[in-house]
Amino acid sequence: MSCFPCFSSHEKKSSSRRVNSRKRRPVPAAPPNYREVPMQPRPENTRRVAAEAKNKKDGTKQETTNNNIAAQTFTFRELAAATKNFRQECLVGEGGFGRVYRGQLEKTGQSVAVKQLDRNGLQGNREFLVEVLMLSLLHHQHLVNLIGYCADGDQRLLVYEYMPLGSLEDHLLDLQPGQSPLEWFTRMKIALGAAKGLEYLHDKANPPVIYRDLKSSNILLDKEFNAKLSDFGLAKLGPVGEKTHVSSRVMGTYGYCAPEYQRTGQLTVKSDVYSFGVVLLELITGRRAIDTTRQTGEQNLVPWAEPKFKEPSRYVELADPLLQGDFPVKSLNQAVAVAAMCLNDNASVRPLMSDVVTALSYLGQEPDAAAAGTVSPLSAPASPLDDRVMSPATENHHRKKVSASERQRAVAEAMEWGSTSRHHQMRELAASGGSV
Repeated sequence: MSCFPCFSSHEKKSSSRRVNSRKRRPVPAAPPNYREVPMQPRPENTRRVAAEAKNKKDGTKQETTNNNIAAQTFTFRELAAATKNFRQECLVGEGGFGRVYRGQLEKTGQSVAVKQLDRNGLQGNREFLVEVLMLSLLHHQHLVNLIGYCADGDQRLLVYEYMPLGSLEDHLLDLQPGQSPLEWFTRMKIALGAAKGLEYLHDKANPPVIYRDLKSSNILLDKEFNAKLSDFGLAKLGPVGEKTHVSSRVMGTYGYCAPEYQRTGQLTVKSDVYSFGVVLLELITGRRAIDTTRQTGEQNLVPWAEPKFKEPSRYVELADPLLQGDFPVKSLNQAVAVAAMCLNDNASVRPLMSDVVTALSYLGQEPDAAAAGTVSPLSAPASPLDDRVMSPATENHHRKKVSASERQRAVAEAMEWGSTSRHHQMRELAASGGSV
């Protein structure tokens, strides 16, 4: 599989070589018509950031107080001081892009994560610019907050808010000895947070943004397991007007890329929906998207799970064994159904992320919230789909609120939202004279 174009380790190296071979060609920092509602950055601001980041000879600090771009600029010396000169004890992560250090800004005392890009690594100048611009223009509670950046000489560093629990991968796929697995409701909370982040990129940003690299290692967690999307180096502006897709070289991480994007290089927001389906399936199963340590036939998560999608009675077979059966069966069934819809080979019938958010919000409440008569942040309003194990008193109290007919209606609505959304879209397009 080493020749597969979506293999990030090969593709991103190729990307780095191509970017370096075009150093003399100007790289547009952002299209003039890009805007975040309600903020409308001026084109000259993006050109200024691009010029600063690409100027390898000038290490001076430039002020951005008059710009609409909120990211601060830092000198290399400031970030070296924040990370104790990038000591090993401050290292919290490492990848093909470089290293991530925990630091503390001397002026404010704020804890931050400092990503130092490897000058010979997978993330080049273009990806650095894209990430600075995207995270400067886009702000949401489920997107990681970019505090600033450094472009001193040939140094490229990004400064983020510090996420104390690290990535989803650390808690789901890379468990240390003695580390407790994620509980079911925590997994669904993380899935809902990631879905809301994608929904913002697809529906609120104008033009829409295609994330293009959703995976468990790019979903960071705060101390309460709230999920935030990070690493926007591969993000791309989505189609506008009458266009149905944007064309792009195939990039991303093998195992998460949508099949139509792999085949054609045509990118849509539905490509992100597929990647979300893979992450949701990882949360359900506790398995990696690609795991070469498993026996043949089980190494690729999606093909392994697809036969079980066709038989609802087998959904429970997909549950992570580490959960030890401690999950509401109907909540599991709904999560598997959502994942199956997102992973449909036909991109046009995959749901929108707004529909995914709606479906995930009906997966249930945490038991403590139900017993206290409060609404869980994972489900507002309380879901009739909830089927957890309850004490008789709690179950009777719950059933008084939710009749059998309401349960049946809620299940039907959650299972049919994908189809309904598709039919609604077709009617709108037909009325406007467009095509599906």
